[in-house]
Amino acid sequence: MTILYESPWLLAIDKPAGLSVEQSPHHPSVEAWAAAYLAAQTSKPFLGIIHRLDRPVSGVLLLAKKKAALKHLNEQFARREVQKTYLALVENALPAPSGTLVHWLRKDLPHKKALVFNQSVKDAVECRLDYQFKERVGEYSLLEIQLHTGKFHQIRAQLAAIGCPILGDEKYGATTPYPHNTIALHAWQLTFRNPLNQKTLTVRSTLLLQP
Repeated sequence: MTILYESPWLLAIDKPAGLSVEQSPHHPSVEAWAAAYLAAQTSKPFLGIIHRLDRPVSGVLLLAKKKAALKHLNEQFARREVQKTYLALVENALPAPSGTLVHWLRKDLPHKKALVFNQSVKDAVECRLDYQFKERVGEYSLLEIQLHTGKFHQIRAQLAAIGCPILGDEKYGATTPYPHNTIALHAWQLTFRNPLNQKTLTVRSTLLLQP
């Protein structure tokens, strides 16, 4: 596991794709690794999960080492003050080189996926992201995505809704496989206020998407 940033309050890691965030009897997890890492440093470690990434997604993940840090960062996420930048490789032609996607999302719990609609419907919540075409990678498009809401499978479902599913994401209609049963979605960068000193802090992943 690569540590991108560490302080007495926070731990930021580069999560590999295929790794669960929360402890699971079925998969290796960040939580189990981090608990062991912190236990080697102190006899009474605290570990708080601030946010989550889907198991097939890679990239920057923040963990709290103090309760005060967990509370502070949870509030920043809740107020949408954290700038979340993703990279994605997608199939098919984009409707435009850049744009804002606004949909309404509803969880389909029996099928463990998100349903998106072009207008408000019952039990659905609004979700929004900006995307920008960066370059062609073979026959695919590399996108930079600014995520303004953090809903269940939001990026995956919204990109599929415009006909551009993420590579490897068969659940949302992709036909191109991706290595090790993961998907080509990467949490590239997080910008937030450091709870220790209130200064803006940006943590960027060192991992790269591969076509």
